[in-house]
Order: sequence, then C-alpha cells, then structure tokens
Amino acid sequence: MYDHIGLKVGNLDAAVRFYTAVLAPLGYVLCSRDDSGAGFGPKGEPALWLHRLRGAAGPGVHVAFLAADRAAVDRFHAAGLAAGGRDNGGAGLRADYSPTYYAAFLIDPDGNNIEAVCLR
Repeated sequence: MYDHIGLKVGNLDAAVRFYTAVLAPLGYVLCSRDDSGAGFGPKGEPALWLHRLRGAAGPGVHVAFLAADRAAVDRFHAAGLAAGGRDNGGAGLRADYSPTYYAAFLIDPDGNNIEAVCLR
C-alpha cells in the first residue's frame, strides 16, 4: 500500500540505535545512513526513512510493522524496551481488533507509537 514512510527524529543516532534493535527481530536492517537520515527495510530496499528534525516537533505518528510470527512480536517488544523505548502495550492478542491480531506497541525516543503485528 505504501512505498515508504518518513519519520522526523530529534536525535538521529539514538533513533538509529532504537530502530536497529526493534526491527532486527522482524527481519529488517539498516540499509542507508548519512548525516541527515537513515533508511531501514529488507536488505537493499529501505522503506522506513528517519530524517533529522529541523524546527519544532509535531505530534507523533503510528506505524505498524508486519511480523512473520508471534515470537517476532515478542522479540520486537523486548528489544524496544532494552533500547530505550517505552511500553505502550505488551505483546498479546487484541481480540477487539480480530481473533488472531497479536501485537505489541512501543513509544520510540521521539514519541511515535510503533507496533509489530502478526495476523496469524
């Protein structure tokens, strides 16, 4: 549905450390990095871009990453907490979304609500 997503971050180094940790369990890697930003995705195919914030921060956004299985969701959440993210909903079923919606939510260092979800 989308080609890429861009997030503005206040501290690029901290954001790269955080996203490197939380995206590894989902199979995504750091594909590109320079002084102004970084790109993550499948190897050689960045789809999440982090851009150094210039000016005042706006409200955070929500991004959900598809996980291959429930164990990857669990690892995503644990890695995010270890990397400085804040818990915004531990790994588990969200039956109010659907009977098989297994997800975890974190707040990244810049206030964005990120999620890993497995639909099986």
